[in-house]
Amino acid sequence: MKRISYIIGSLLMIAGTFTSCDINNIQNMTDLSTENFPAKSSDATAVLAGIYENLNAVMANPQESFLYYSDLASDDQLGGGGVNDKMMQALDLICNYNADMTKDFWSQRYQGINRANTLIASIPNTKLDGENKAQVMGEALFLRAFYHYELASMYGNVPLMTAPSGETVTPGDVKVLWGQILQDLYTAATTMPKQRLTNGHIDRYTASAMLGRAWLFYTGFYGNGTTIADLTSTTYKPLTEVALPNGNTLTKAQVIACIDECVNSSGYSLVPDFRNLWAYSNRNTKEDYEYTKGKGLKWVEDDNAVNPESMFAIKFNKRADWATTIGYANGLALHFGVRGGQDLANTFPFGQGWGAGSVAPNLVDDWNSAEPGDKRLEASIQDVNKLPNYAKGGWADFVQETDYYEKKQSPVSAKNDGTYEEAFPTTGSNAVPYLSCFESLMYGPSNWIQGNNNFQLGNIHDIVLIRFADVLLMQSELKEDVAGINKVRARAGLSPIGAYSLKALQNERRWELAFEGTRWNDIRRWHIAAQMLSRQLNQPIYYCGASDKNVAHNGGYEARYKATAGFQKMPESQVSLGSVTQNEGWTDNTSEYQGWK
Repeated sequence: MKRISYIIGSLLMIAGTFTSCDINNIQNMTDLSTENFPAKSSDATAVLAGIYENLNAVMANPQESFLYYSDLASDDQLGGGGVNDKMMQALDLICNYNADMTKDFWSQRYQGINRANTLIASIPNTKLDGENKAQVMGEALFLRAFYHYELASMYGNVPLMTAPSGETVTPGDVKVLWGQILQDLYTAATTMPKQRLTNGHIDRYTASAMLGRAWLFYTGFYGNGTTIADLTSTTYKPLTEVALPNGNTLTKAQVIACIDECVNSSGYSLVPDFRNLWAYSNRNTKEDYEYTKGKGLKWVEDDNAVNPESMFAIKFNKRADWATTIGYANGLALHFGVRGGQDLANTFPFGQGWGAGSVAPNLVDDWNSAEPGDKRLEASIQDVNKLPNYAKGGWADFVQETDYYEKKQSPVSAKNDGTYEEAFPTTGSNAVPYLSCFESLMYGPSNWIQGNNNFQLGNIHDIVLIRFADVLLMQSELKEDVAGINKVRARAGLSPIGAYSLKALQNERRWELAFEGTRWNDIRRWHIAAQMLSRQLNQPIYYCGASDKNVAHNGGYEARYKATAGFQKMPESQVSLGSVTQNEGWTDNTSEYQGWK
């Protein structure tokens, strides 16, 4: 069975004690006193499980998450979905649809922060030894920082919470918010034990990687100041040092030192073949998919193997249940699956879903123009015209459909090989020629809470949030050299570049990390977002199966970005409670998406 090392077992012990639901309902988080709990390593593991579980909780409603928004709002993917899936299109267009559109994400992330704060407050009173104490503290600081990072990226100046509280907390200085995020990550990156972990937990080197990501975003995006005009300016002038709440100053040189240690000493490495990173190369599918057949590929996660490039991932398992634990399934894959309920034989090896995140044609055009022959393009993007018998239009309702699906986060099907004949017959009236999710074959038909071959809950391959290739590219960007870039290019079979340039770095990040949730904050921090988003206009799309153009809504991409700096609408429930004031660009009906036509 697919394992999720930080959830199974320990979560059952703590599920009943963590009951907070949003920023204004976060006290009495546990009946156990922080004066004597956690007392030992197993106690700390149990509490940590509850903090990590927040990653899965958000996946119960993936369409509200920052990860989902990052993909759809970027210039590389459109909204997609059906005529009634207006939220998908609204996220792409930086518009709002329905009241409290992302309330669940807000509430769940603050729940995770409060859990982390409770553990952080208790650690000084524990009997953990020095190294274990540093490890547990580092994990809790990392997760508190990561949850704040996503909230601050999504909404802007959100309330900073560093202690459990039932009080209504309001935002302070955004510089203090980001200073705390960086302080937490730097502390974790410099105090945790020098050991790579492969059990799903955060280690020192992952903290360094996240420090690099947060540093590059904050110092670039806020380099000109904090107003909407500053944030949407086309001037890129990143900061080189940041004041921390503890009175220290974090410098670019210190961040580079952490990244260098990660690259040189962590033990993480690039997977030799880029295609082996993605689930379509799994052992149950690869020899039936024309693109991978006979190529000698081997998926890094085959049979629960450890991915040497994955540094931080959301893990899933067979225990997904509609009633309680939907987030134990990879909901992102379901949303990005092929729309229309088509016969799997027509779309093999890609499985069914809701058709979100159609690949923007401008990405394919840019990629072919800038890097012809880059094998990562076909490894990342499926031209639907090359599928066996793909039919456009979905359920006759597909909006912003293009000729391209992304491969990285998609559900992957498998031909029934007869291994489990009793569960999946290969002959007779009940024959199952294809399995919706290859996981039904790889991990067997037993112990699925909602039954096997469930296309909605059967996707359980990891969502990798940070991988080592990203760290190499961050190293090149911070040091302004080509070493990291050229390692990534060599893996892709491309010639090295001779001299560093920001444009070369920007392109390499776009090609290497496409559809992995990094592009949105990249174009924002480089101050090129409005320019890049406007290139999506008039791109060829299909509306309900008919040729169409990607036209402007609510003023267009550039206008919406300049009005909001890419920040989402604050949840109305929080505004009404007085926790926050509404963000600019969201206070009148010009932000409300009414539908494609």
